[in-house]
Amino acid sequence: MKALLSTMRPSQWVKNLVVFAGLIFSKSVLDSQMALTACLAFVLFCALSGSVYIINDLLDIEADRRHPRKKTRALAAGRLSPATALAVALVTAVGSLWVSFLILGTTFGLVSGTYFLLNLAYSFWLKQKVLLDVLSIAVGFVLRAIAGVEALKSVDPEVILSPWLLVCTLFLSLLLALGKRRHELRLLETGAFEHRRSLEDYSDDLLNQLIAVVTASTAIAYSIYTIWPGTVEKFHTRNLIYTVPFVVYGLFRYLYLIWRKDEGGNPSELVVSDLPLALDILLWLLVVGLVLYRF
Repeated sequence: MKALLSTMRPSQWVKNLVVFAGLIFSKSVLDSQMALTACLAFVLFCALSGSVYIINDLLDIEADRRHPRKKTRALAAGRLSPATALAVALVTAVGSLWVSFLILGTTFGLVSGTYFLLNLAYSFWLKQKVLLDVLSIAVGFVLRAIAGVEALKSVDPEVILSPWLLVCTLFLSLLLALGKRRHELRLLETGAFEHRRSLEDYSDDLLNQLIAVVTASTAIAYSIYTIWPGTVEKFHTRNLIYTVPFVVYGLFRYLYLIWRKDEGGNPSELVVSDLPLALDILLWLLVVGLVLYRF
């Protein structure tokens, strides 16, 4: 059971917190029914992503055995039976999708199903294609954000999906994906191609330029969102602009970690392991809460 749970990567489930973005920016955090619905959506996406991680490790057993860190994974190290892993992955995926359609509605179910199929395509094919690999990761985050809003719509049909949520999520997730590719390229060096074919087509210069583009795009998109007339009208305040420095610092801190500390291989861990970055995120959430909810 321990090996099976580790293969489902609970440490990576922090990525599914994107599901709560709709709850925060629809000003529904204090609504118990909406909050419980968002929590259910989060749990379902954790189950779906866990099943995808199992399938991904099944496909990557041999490649993981050549990786200096991934060789200790349960399947690669032989601590978990492939047949058992596959059975659990299928049961978890089918059960999660069934609950998605049954409780949170058709649209949420379709978004969840699309997320699952996209990740299967990533595991089987897209992760080997340069640029498409990072774009598919980013779209996965966007689908999480959409699913969070659609889950809330099952309670309140008046909840609106903001295009700014999608744009900001896309750029930020691209930054994290590119940072991870850069870390893999530098860690594996000449053996990078053996682990992942797409890494042969990347270079430090290309990744650095792409990272610079999406970092600037993230900062600009979020800054425009805070002062956009529709945003001001929705929240009846212009004070969301005061959250921009926290976003900028978070982006700068992440760049510092991947360039100066050679980190970035696991963005989910950085969020909790790097104290300045974790504090910055907590302060951003605090200021957003104060602005939107006026506690």
